[in-house]
Amino acid sequence: MNTGKVDVLLGLQWGDEGKGKVVDVLTPRYDVVARFQGGPNAGHTLEFEDQKYVLRSIPSGIFQGGKVNIIGNGVVLAPDLFMGEAKDLEKSGHPLKERLKISKKAHLIMPTHRILDRAYEAAKGKNKVGTTGKGIGPTYTDKVSRNGLRVGDILSDFDRKYSEHKERHMKMLTALGWTDFEGFEETEKLWMEGIEYMKGFQFVDSEHEINNLLRSGKNILCEGAQGTMLDVDFGSYPFVTSSNTICAGACTGLGIAPNKVGNVYGIMKAYCTRVGAGPFPTELFDETGKKIRDLGHEYGAVTGRERRCGWIDLVQLRYSVMVDGVTELIMMKSDVLDSFETIKACVAYELPDGTRTEEFPYEIDDVKPIYKELPGWKQDMTRCKSEDEFPQAFRDYVSFLEQYLETRIGIISIGPDREQTIVRK
Repeated sequence: MNTGKVDVLLGLQWGDEGKGKVVDVLTPRYDVVARFQGGPNAGHTLEFEDQKYVLRSIPSGIFQGGKVNIIGNGVVLAPDLFMGEAKDLEKSGHPLKERLKISKKAHLIMPTHRILDRAYEAAKGKNKVGTTGKGIGPTYTDKVSRNGLRVGDILSDFDRKYSEHKERHMKMLTALGWTDFEGFEETEKLWMEGIEYMKGFQFVDSEHEINNLLRSGKNILCEGAQGTMLDVDFGSYPFVTSSNTICAGACTGLGIAPNKVGNVYGIMKAYCTRVGAGPFPTELFDETGKKIRDLGHEYGAVTGRERRCGWIDLVQLRYSVMVDGVTELIMMKSDVLDSFETIKACVAYELPDGTRTEEFPYEIDDVKPIYKELPGWKQDMTRCKSEDEFPQAFRDYVSFLEQYLETRIGIISIGPDREQTIVRK
């Protein structure tokens, strides 16, 4: 039987690693691109043909003609934001309704979920997580407490179901003492327009859809959102997202059996960034951190928030490689470090009791990074057309990372454009 294969692509740090560009580069090898978790807080930026696109919920394979794109059951979807994103893409000439299918089991982010998000954050005071306020956490909370509203509910008796969920949320907000409902009616009106717009798309039982595609010999690329360190189980809890961002999330978020997974592509930056609150051992608070932020344009694709910047953390990355089962690494934004005299890489942590560890611990709030210094390459790599043109110091940096992480770096990005991607021999 001609069975297709399933490969998984995911971020290995705290998100924002550049997954969107890589999916777009890899898509020609696949017949299907499927998103398996997350919500519209994850912005995947793609640049090609002098155009810039930011995808929030729609899989990054949408730009390749003839590909099937699937939003899986593990995703949470905001109809109004989805409508805005989809209409922008349709204006640029991409026939979404032909290329995109949506799982009936994906959960809907309601307008009241966003208010609950703000209310919960306010109640936490100085301990707030730093969410984007898009209602993602409360939607996943409803999902696991068996109170969720799903895409498939749009097909029957939707108004009643929506009203019941809204009423329950309003009671919760009253109990929290929340009174700020400014702009809610306008948001709800646009949200309902989004529901009507979504009816123009094909709703599918995505687990059957994907397994039927596999049986027919189609190759599938599973696309994650956020990064491994935001996984609700294995990330830097509680400063995490509300879903499983690791490779196992592709199985539960799409209905794929573990034995179907082949290659696992892990994406990392040549340095490290993080958005929102939470521990970040290699964070730089000096001019070096600011320089990395400015050179790397480290601002959120969706939120515009400044990203916190630091040196690459190999303790954290080795942990991610382990829990994800990474078979090949992809390194982004190597060019951002082109002008540095010295590059640092964290190779161990010093724990609060003074001991040293190379294993990622239960808590990282008070660990101190132990660095290895490597010489910078001091050369503009953005015009390199092959790895043969890489400076020797950069080759040494790549070899050092591969040795420490015990995993090959197969693709290196040296700029934002699709063409600035070197696939190594």
